[in-house]
Amino acid sequence: SDLLIGEEVLDQIETKKIKNLYLAGQINGTTGYEEAAAQGLIAGINAALAARGTEPFILDRSQAYIGVMIDDLVTKGVAEPYRMFTSRAEFRLSLRADNADQRLTPIGIRLGCVDEERKLAFYKKEQELSDLKNRLTQRDYTPKELNSGGISVNSDGMKRNLYQVLAFPNVGFDDLLIFDSELSDFSSSISDQIQRDALYANYVVRQEKDANNLKRDEDQIIPKDFDYSGLDGLSNELKSKLIAVGPRDIAQAMRVDGMTPAAALLILSKIKHGHRKRSAG
Repeated sequence: SDLLIGEEVLDQIETKKIKNLYLAGQINGTTGYEEAAAQGLIAGINAALAARGTEPFILDRSQAYIGVMIDDLVTKGVAEPYRMFTSRAEFRLSLRADNADQRLTPIGIRLGCVDEERKLAFYKKEQELSDLKNRLTQRDYTPKELNSGGISVNSDGMKRNLYQVLAFPNVGFDDLLIFDSELSDFSSSISDQIQRDALYANYVVRQEKDANNLKRDEDQIIPKDFDYSGLDGLSNELKSKLIAVGPRDIAQAMRVDGMTPAAALLILSKIKHGHRKRSAG
């Protein structure tokens, strides 16, 4: 454009944007620029989707901290200004800062929110990560081979690939070069990311399984005589709220203030255990 905007006008525009974001946070009961900006981002995306007549975009709690925050605001409400703390997320081992681009860029591309330059950079990184992981998993090593290479492993007869070995305590990426010298061809940013992914891999799989189990069992009926007070693992405050509300099913229990998926899984496990005992009887 041949329209020149002076610095003073730009400052006014930025100030207005910040004020609008702050106002959005106040309306929804949150505090903090990041929380307000996140809500504005999702609202803007959904406004565009609504204009196109397409389905709304919803981030799940297991996908992003934005999903955790919005789910909390919608289902639990706020009694005091809401801040997004990592402790609010049940799947925080998956929601790490280092893998945010891996988790969310594909969604942004699908929605049309990622420009071409960023898209190409993401695809390049994904390809390099995939190539390195494939190289690390292409061969299994015996405990004897790993010990000979300087990596301490129990002589349990179990073969392991280098990606699994990378999750061991005190094992770094450089320790793997003795097994495959061509691993040094990958950049430090890619090798560092793979090392973090390997470290959390088993925990992430477990969390994904818990998340899927919870979604599948949301319609599970909770017996009217269910004994919350005798359930270890729930706080006394949450027990009192559940007893007072008497939720009909797991989905309703999830909307009780202070409820977490971990607590819901505990209730679900207790119910299923009771079903198994009755069936056995």
